[in-house]
Amino acid sequence: MPLVTLADVLQPALKGNYAVAGLVTLGWEDMRAYVAAAEEEGVPVILQAGPSCRAHTPLPVLGKMFRHLAEGAAVPVVAHLDHGYTFEECREALDSGFTSLMFDGSRKPLQQNIEETRAIVEMAHGAGISCEGEIGFVGYSGGEGSAGTDPAEAAQFAAETGVDAMAISVGNVHLQQDKEGGLDEPRIRAIEALTEVPLVIHGGSGVPVAQRTALARGSKICKFNIGTELRMAFGQAMRAAVNADPDRFDRVTILKETHDPVVTAARQVLRAFKAG
Repeated sequence: MPLVTLADVLQPALKGNYAVAGLVTLGWEDMRAYVAAAEEEGVPVILQAGPSCRAHTPLPVLGKMFRHLAEGAAVPVVAHLDHGYTFEECREALDSGFTSLMFDGSRKPLQQNIEETRAIVEMAHGAGISCEGEIGFVGYSGGEGSAGTDPAEAAQFAAETGVDAMAISVGNVHLQQDKEGGLDEPRIRAIEALTEVPLVIHGGSGVPVAQRTALARGSKICKFNIGTELRMAFGQAMRAAVNADPDRFDRVTILKETHDPVVTAARQVLRAFKAG
């Protein structure tokens, strides 16, 4: 089926008490496995091209890859720009066939974030696609710390930007390799009481699976971004494939052996977000 927008998959999730996974891609092998996993689970999937992915593969190429996978898929697929930092980068993604733009102005003062995000929203909506924004910076494991989202600022941001989804900072961090953390549920409740916009959790790999499921079924969090745990699954599978035969050098042969393990790991991720 053709690519769909972020709003196309998140509005049903909001009404149906489930969440959709935004799976962070780095190349053909993982994005292909993610679509296969979504088909086996019978759920939509959001393929996300973040900064490290874009540094490796140009946006026009990624747009064609996402579109090719979507057109052959039996489930809805969203082509999503993750952490776009400039208007120009978001415009390039739109021109490359992406159906969802995430503009990250979370490091900026509130009013500047609102104004710049609103400009991206207007561009996206004018082209018939979706836009996600972020209010309250989400930090990185071992790096920059998170700044928790203020509920009143979140309400203002949602109302004044018109975003289709809003990423919030509620104890989540990017690149966390364990699941020993947890999200600040009182802060989540305070935010969702003030807005009807679907909420997004970045750094979802660090959220305990039971909490992911509970929030997917019982809150306005409709999208969890998952990257680190799936990158770990890919890396482990590739290491095993390389070590199994030191004389092997053909990368296609080696990379083929990552497919099934990554599909299995992605299916486990997707299953946790289904409706009860």
